[in-house]
Amino acid sequence: MDYLRLMAELHGGGARQGPGGEAQTRLAMQIAGLSPSPDLRVADIGCGTGAATRVLAASLGAQVTAVDLVPAFLDRLRAEADAAGLGDRVRTLACPMTSLPFAEGELDAIWSEGAIYNMGFEAGVAAWRRFLKPGGILAVSELTWLTATRPPDLEAHWLSAYSEVDTAAAKMAVLEKQGYSPLGYFVLPESCWLENFYRPMEGRFAAFLEANSSSAAAREIVEAEIREIRLYEALGAYFGYGFYIARRTEEGEGPEGGA
Repeated sequence: MDYLRLMAELHGGGARQGPGGEAQTRLAMQIAGLSPSPDLRVADIGCGTGAATRVLAASLGAQVTAVDLVPAFLDRLRAEADAAGLGDRVRTLACPMTSLPFAEGELDAIWSEGAIYNMGFEAGVAAWRRFLKPGGILAVSELTWLTATRPPDLEAHWLSAYSEVDTAAAKMAVLEKQGYSPLGYFVLPESCWLENFYRPMEGRFAAFLEANSSSAAAREIVEAEIREIRLYEALGAYFGYGFYIARRTEEGEGPEGGA
């Protein structure tokens, strides 16, 4: 529990809890073909402090349910949504992404930027499909190999950390297998990693260590984050986040019959 508290403390101070960007959220909405409407029902799963939630609510005029396991993230999201005049469009929900309370066919779109890995890509897209209306949109960013081959040490590292890391073609195949029709895919640019996520986090390391008296647990977290940053700086040409946008097929469509 101390590890989770420390991770929430370190990342809660950032505008983002993972790589991403406002322009990329907007591009995904464009690919999805989502048109602004107050009747849209959207869930942002693993929303963190709500960088994407606020873009969705403001751009679509939609009702967005922001889901995260960390109440402190949601408290900040709520305060910032209220300050931006979006309070009536955003509902916060503290619960695990593995036990979402939505009704079958309730949602027009499910969003999850940099968070579905907590369940695993295939388990997540399979479990969440039932919450979407037929034709509803799934938009997720996910760790992806960007080349056909990569250094063996890098491959071993990521397969150990996240066994579902794979190529975009393999991810598309998973979506089709689980009853989705892929609409588009793009790779997050380097700026989404360095400028929007890693550099701001590096700037919080000193204060984080001081606040926690440079405890062994706090130092271990910082050292692990530094290793990940250096890995991306050195070998980011081989891996990154792919943003996948897909449509839930109608029953009876697709290679698996929509099941």
